[in-house]
Amino acid sequence: MQLDGKVAIVTGAGRGIGKGVATALVKAGAKVLIVDREEQTGRETEAELQRLGEASFLLFDLSAHDRLHEVVEAALARFGQLDVLVNAAQAAQLLPLAETSNEVMKLPFDTGFWPSFILMREAYPHLRQTGGSVINFATGAAFDAMPTQGAYIAAKEAIRAISKVAANEWGQDGIRVNIVCPFANSPGVQAWKEYAPEDYAKQIAKVSLRRIGDCEADIGAAVVFLASPAAGYITGQTLMVDGGQTKAF
Repeated sequence: MQLDGKVAIVTGAGRGIGKGVATALVKAGAKVLIVDREEQTGRETEAELQRLGEASFLLFDLSAHDRLHEVVEAALARFGQLDVLVNAAQAAQLLPLAETSNEVMKLPFDTGFWPSFILMREAYPHLRQTGGSVINFATGAAFDAMPTQGAYIAAKEAIRAISKVAANEWGQDGIRVNIVCPFANSPGVQAWKEYAPEDYAKQIAKVSLRRIGDCEADIGAAVVFLASPAAGYITGQTLMVDGGQTKAF
C-alpha cells in the first residue's frame, strides 16, 4: 500500500483525524498539502511531517468558497500533480433539532459539505490525469440518528450522497471515490465526551473491539488503503472504520 510519488490534499489536517490521515499518507510515501485554518497547529504538523517526508502547510479557511480553487492550485504549484483528495474538515455545533437555528444548520454545510463538493469539482480534471481518488468523511452517527447531531449528520449525509454520485460518474475516468465513517479519539470526540457523556458511553459500549480508534494507526491506515492500488477495484463505498460500532447500514 505504498504511495511513493503520489500527491495528496488533506483538509483539516492540523490536528485530530486530519492530522492522523496526513501522517499516515506521508509515512506511505505521499507528498501532502496540509490544509487548515489554524496556523499554529498547521505549522506544528508541517514541521512534524517534514521530518518524515514531504509536506507543506496551507493556511486556509474552507468557508471562503469562492477561493477554494486556490487549494488545488497550491498543491499543483508545490508538488506538480494531484493524486488524492481527502476532505476531512468540518465544524458543527451540537444541539437538539428544535433548538437548531438556521445559522447552526448552515455551519457544517459551509465548512464541510460545500468545501468537499467544490474541491472535488476543482480537483476532477487533475485526478482524471492521474487516475486518482477521493476519500470523503461521513459519520456513523447518521445510522443511529444520534440526538443533538442533526446539523452535523445532515451535512455528512449530503457529502456521502455526492460521493456516491461522483463514484458513478467519474469511474469511467479512472477516478475512485469512497467514504470513511470513523470513530477515533479526536479533539471533536473528546469535546463530545464532555458535552454528552451518556451518549458517548453508549457508543463506546457498542464498539466490538472495545477500544476507541487511533487517528493515524486506524483511520489514517484505512485512508492509505483506499488511496492505494490495493483498493483499485473499490469505489462508491462507505467504509466503517469504527471498531464494529456500526454493524449494518
